[in-house]
This record gives sequence, structure tokens and C-alpha cells, in this order.
Amino acid sequence: MTERRTAIVVLAAGQGARFKGRGHKMEQAIGPDDRALLGSTLQHAMESGLRVLVVTTPELAPLALGQLAARDVVVMPPGGPRGMGHSIAAGVGVAGDADGWLILPGDMPLVQPDSIQAVAKALEQYPIAYAQYRGRRGHPVGFSAEFYSELLELSGDEGARRLVARYPAQAVEVEDAGVLVDVDTTEDLARLRETLTPLTATQR
Repeated sequence: MTERRTAIVVLAAGQGARFKGRGHKMEQAIGPDDRALLGSTLQHAMESGLRVLVVTTPELAPLALGQLAARDVVVMPPGGPRGMGHSIAAGVGVAGDADGWLILPGDMPLVQPDSIQAVAKALEQYPIAYAQYRGRRGHPVGFSAEFYSELLELSGDEGARRLVARYPAQAVEVEDAGVLVDVDTTEDLARLRETLTPLTATQR
């Protein structure tokens, strides 16, 4: 039996307007190795063993190119539309030969590889699946190949929410609170760093 070729589309083309710190939120250093926030998200995605591509901006592209091949870094044109829907469409278009796509925001560095794999596995049986922690919906959200055309038509800031609302979606319960944690503000970043500090001490 041929193994399914699911691709992860990491979204990192937003302006991050709610983040008032110095520099873009995706560039902020976190964790014991001071890896950038986006870099940590990409690392966990890569550890899942699935193909990873990122949709990003010209400013953040060098950061992504430090971990991914150029063919897997989709750079949105300056001044062009940067809504989540446009980013999803761009990423899915580049990975059009995949059997499914997992949508993962780039500002969610705590999502674990096992959680990503669990959602990908669910796509073998369900057309749409998403990670859930203690009954709360999180990311990634996965779509099977039958949604290719509809994903390509996405635009604006709504993302793929209307697809999840319109069609049956399977919740995949995981023991990973990281599927709920994103970074929008400097306060979010501070909480994230506090979360990672005890983890660092435990690993030593």
C-alpha cells in the first residue's frame, strides 16, 4: 500500500499587527537554543516526517530558508494580498500533488510532532480533521485531496473556517496543550517563554 503524501502548510505571511514588540513576532527568540519562533514551529513540523512548506514574506524568507529547501518556501509578493485564505491557497497550490494538507499557523511553536502525525493519520478516514485538546479545537487542521479546488479558491482573512463549518470534521483528541497555544501579543510571548523555562531545566 502506498504511503499517503500529506504536506504541512505553515502560515507565516501575516503582518502580526497585534504584536507590539521589537521586530516581527516570528523572529522572536524562544527556548533553550534561542531559536526563532517560526523556526521552532518548522522544526516540530519537520520532525513529523511529513513534507513541510511555509508561506511567508520576503522579510521572513531568509529565516525559513535556513531550515527548508527553496522549493518549499513560498514567498508572497510585496504589497499583495496577505490574508490567511490567500496563504493557504498559495501553499496548497505549490504542494498540489499531495494527498492532503495540514494547515499550521507559524506562531504555534509548541505543537508536537505526534499531534501532527495523528491529524495526518485521521485524514486516511475522514475528509477533514483537526487537533483537539480536552475538547477545545486547535491546530493543525487537515484537509484531504478532495478539497483541493476549494482550498485554491480561498481568499481574505477567514482562512478555511467556512470549509470546516460546512463539512463534517473529525476531532482528534491529543495530549498536547500546544495545539491551542499561539503568539499574537508580547504578553503571549512572555507566557510562552515562561512555559519553556521549566522545560529547559528539566531537560538538563
